[in-house]
Amino acid sequence: MTSQILEMPDDEGATTVTTAPGGDGPEPEPDPPRRLGLAVGVVALGGLLFGFDTGVISGALLFLKTDFHLSAFQEGTVISSLLLGAAAGAFGSGRPADRWGRRRTLIVVAAAFTLGLAMATLAAGFWTMIAARVVLGLAVGSASTVVPLYLAEIAPPRLRGRLITVNQILLTTGILVSYLVNLWFADEADWRAMFGVGLVPSLLMLVGLFLVPESPVWLSGRGQERERKGAGPAGHRGRLADATVRRALLIGLTLGAVQQFAGINTIIYYAPSIMRRAGLPATNSIQYSVVIGVVNLLMTVAAVPLVDRAGRRPLLVLSLTGMASALVPLGFALDGGLGPASHVVALVCMGVYVSSFAIGLGPVFWILAAEVFPPSLRAWGAALCALVNWAANFLVGQLFLPAVDLVGEAVVFWFFAAVALAALWFVLRHVPETKNRPFAAIQEELMARTAATPARAAVAGAPPRAHSSSPSSVSLPE
Repeated sequence: MTSQILEMPDDEGATTVTTAPGGDGPEPEPDPPRRLGLAVGVVALGGLLFGFDTGVISGALLFLKTDFHLSAFQEGTVISSLLLGAAAGAFGSGRPADRWGRRRTLIVVAAAFTLGLAMATLAAGFWTMIAARVVLGLAVGSASTVVPLYLAEIAPPRLRGRLITVNQILLTTGILVSYLVNLWFADEADWRAMFGVGLVPSLLMLVGLFLVPESPVWLSGRGQERERKGAGPAGHRGRLADATVRRALLIGLTLGAVQQFAGINTIIYYAPSIMRRAGLPATNSIQYSVVIGVVNLLMTVAAVPLVDRAGRRPLLVLSLTGMASALVPLGFALDGGLGPASHVVALVCMGVYVSSFAIGLGPVFWILAAEVFPPSLRAWGAALCALVNWAANFLVGQLFLPAVDLVGEAVVFWFFAAVALAALWFVLRHVPETKNRPFAAIQEELMARTAATPARAAVAGAPPRAHSSSPSSVSLPE
C-alpha cells in the first residue's frame, strides 16, 4: 500500500504535512517555511538577548552597587537571581511551547525581555533590580529552550546544525556586545544606559515575531495529537517508560550538566582574577573580558560550517579533548609550579580552552537537545535539558570561589579536566551522529541502540550452550 501525502494550509502561515490514513512508512518532515531567512534572523535575536542579559551585569554591577549601597551578599544575589529565573523559565517554557506553539511562546519571551530590560533601566533600588533580573532570567531560560527548538524545526536536515549554531553565534555576540556597551558607558558610570541598549533588539524581536510563521513540525504534530486524543495519550511521566526517550534524556541531560561542570563560566566570569593569580596585572577587568568574548565569538563562527560537515560527534570529541588538554597545564600554571612562565601558560591555556569549548561543546549541546527527542516530547525534553544546564550553571557559580578557598585553584581546574575526560568517554559510547539526518532517522537510530544494549548484555551473560544444527537467535525488544 502506498502512502498519500496531503498538504493542508494552516492559519499560522505554514503548511501542515500529514500521511493519509492507511499510509505506510514514517511521516515525511514538513518543508521549511518560505521566509526562512527572516524567521532565523528574528528568532535568533533571542540568542543575542540571552548573551547580552547574562553579560551586561558584569560591568553594570561595578556602578550600581555604589548607587544602591549593596553588600557582597546582595551583589551575589543580583547575579544569581537571573540564573534561578532562567532555570524556572527553561523548564516552564516546554509545556506552553507544546500547547500554544513555538511562535506564540516566543512572542511572550520577547515581551518578557522588553519588560525586564525596562525594569532594570528604571530600577530604583535593590529589590526592583532583583525583580527585573528574575523577569530577565525567565526570558533567558525560555529563549534557551524555545529558540533552538524553533530553528531546528524550520531547518532542512542539511542546514539544521548551521541554523542552530546561528543562535550560539548571536549568543556569544550578545556577550561581546554587552562587554563593549559596558566599556562605552564605563567612564560615565551609566549603568542604566548599559541595560537600556538591550531594549533595541528586544523590541525588534517582539515586532518581527508577528511576521514569521509557526513551526511546520509543531503544526504537523498538533494534527496528529488531535487524532490521538480519543485514545487517551499518555502524559510525560508515562512516556518515560519508553526506553528511547530515556536514552534521549540521558544524552541531553548529561551534556547539559557537562557543559557547565567542565568549567566554562568560571573562565568567562572570573578571567581577570585568574590572570591576576597567574602573575598578570589586571588593571582593566572589562578589557580582559572583551578579549575572552572575541575568542569565544570567532571560534563559534568557525563551528558554523563544521557542524553539518564534520558532524556533531567529531566536534564533541575534538572539543572535550582540547578542553581537558588545556585545563591540566592551566592548573599547574595557577599553582605556580611553572615559575616565570606561569602567566604566559595561563593565557595560552585559557585561549585554547575557550576555543575548544566554542567550536564543539558550546553549540553542539543545544543542537542535540533540539534533535534527539521525538516530536511530541521535543519541547519538554529540550526544556529539561536547559533546566539542568542552568541549575548546573548556578551551582558552579556558587561553589567555585568557596572550592578555590578550600582546595586551591589548581585542584578545581583539574576536577574540570576530569569531567571533560569522563564526558569524552560518554560521547564515544552513547552519543549518535545526527548531521544531515531527518528527525525520523535519528529516532530510528536511538531505538536501534536501545534495542541492541539489552541484547548485548543478554549475549554476554548467557551460559555456553551445546552445538545445535538449528541456528540460534537473539530476540530484540520492540
